Amino acid sequence: MNETDHLGDEARRRLGFLSQGDTAALSRRGILVPDPGSVLISGDVRLEDDVVLWPNVVLQIADGGTVAVARGTQLFPGTRIVAAGGWVGIGADAEIGEEGGFTLKAAAGDTIAVGDGARLLGGGSLTRSNRIGRGAQILGPIRCQTCTLRDGGTHRDPEPDERGGVLKGFGVARGIEVPQGHVIQAFGLFADAVMRRQSYFHPKG
Repeated sequence: MNETDHLGDEARRRLGFLSQGDTAALSRRGILVPDPGSVLISGDVRLEDDVVLWPNVVLQIADGGTVAVARGTQLFPGTRIVAAGGWVGIGADAEIGEEGGFTLKAAAGDTIAVGDGARLLGGGSLTRSNRIGRGAQILGPIRCQTCTLRDGGTHRDPEPDERGGVLKGFGVARGIEVPQGHVIQAFGLFADAVMRRQSYFHPKG
């Protein structure tokens, strides 16, 4: 190990992250890490088989928090998940952080649950307690606090009105609830926007 790697690993250790070697060794457990040198992960993070950690992903636990990521989920570049005393759970086959990263941060007493097949992209964030249901989506740089998006099919479901709830656009969403098959598109405050059926944006020909 050269001096630069040694100093880097010492900094990782002091901040509670795995060494670069231990990060690379996650591949022996069926976790895919193409660029271990750019990934920061706390040793207590729970990862299931076939999770993909793309470059520049941060998974951090502090103050007794919990981070758990289920099988087949992809964490794209720029994704940051922090459990600072709170709990973050991500279901199977989710897609987090494509098109600009995504931040999930759970402080003490907070619970952030992201369901199977959910998709969070475009540089947004989840803070405080949120429930992003099975197949639900957040599309764009949206700051979400205490939001609930209900379960449904994924974005690949041929019936738009059977998909999980969706927020799209940009701005701030506080205390918003979106039922299955519905979407709120906003460019500012989501509380002021109209809720529509998803088929409004995806009509059948």
